[in-house]
Amino acid sequence: MRFSQQVVWITGASAGIGEALALEFARQGARLVLSARNVAALERVRAACAPSEALVLPLDVADIESHPAAVRRVLAHYDRLDVLVNNAGLSQRSLALETTLAVDRQLMEVNYFGTVALTKAVLPQLLRQGWGRVVVISSLVGKFGTPYRSAYAASKHALHGFFDSLRAELTGTGVSITLICPGFIRTNISINALTGNGTPLSTMDEATNRGMTPANFARQAVHVIAKGQNEVLIGGRETLAVLVKRLLPDLFAQLLTRTKVR
Repeated sequence: MRFSQQVVWITGASAGIGEALALEFARQGARLVLSARNVAALERVRAACAPSEALVLPLDVADIESHPAAVRRVLAHYDRLDVLVNNAGLSQRSLALETTLAVDRQLMEVNYFGTVALTKAVLPQLLRQGWGRVVVISSLVGKFGTPYRSAYAASKHALHGFFDSLRAELTGTGVSITLICPGFIRTNISINALTGNGTPLSTMDEATNRGMTPANFARQAVHVIAKGQNEVLIGGRETLAVLVKRLLPDLFAQLLTRTKVR
């Protein structure tokens, strides 16, 4: 019960990693704010989190103008916020040259600007409190790029640059940052991934289907958040790619051309 009575706000909470995180935080006694665009799905997650308290707060993270009102509603309901989990996001399955600039922008708006804007909206409250943690669900492709994920990888790389800088700026304030990089997690991420013209792929890719269960990921992620770690990789053998890229970048580049990533 490490998060007993703490207020935890999770975006993208209607399915997949976000839903699993909600269930795990609820198991540990947290009071939740569940956000996504699909209200019916959020209500289903809220019911599954009982008896923990959960506020359903519909939110499109790309609608940046709506963020201040959403923060006010959270504070009106709970009067505090302990953890913000920036989990909402979109993936991609298309070659760079076959992807419209509009799709590139959409991925950046949701994954990067939406996350940054919501974080900026909650930071004044966290700083007034003198405590709080901002969690960012990034990706292994926040550490390296792969084919078919050019804009997705760019958006995740951008998150690391921003939140590493923000972490340093917040030193001594009591507010901290945790970046979590999932590998292959068995969710609908590839089914919902955008193709070059912006339509969903609507297919489960093999690597994702063989990935870690969302429940297993959530247990590890919540443990990491409780420990206050700055950054962690969670997944299977694919996490070793980060080490290979760091130590043997030329070999990594060669291996990437022969690896099935779609």
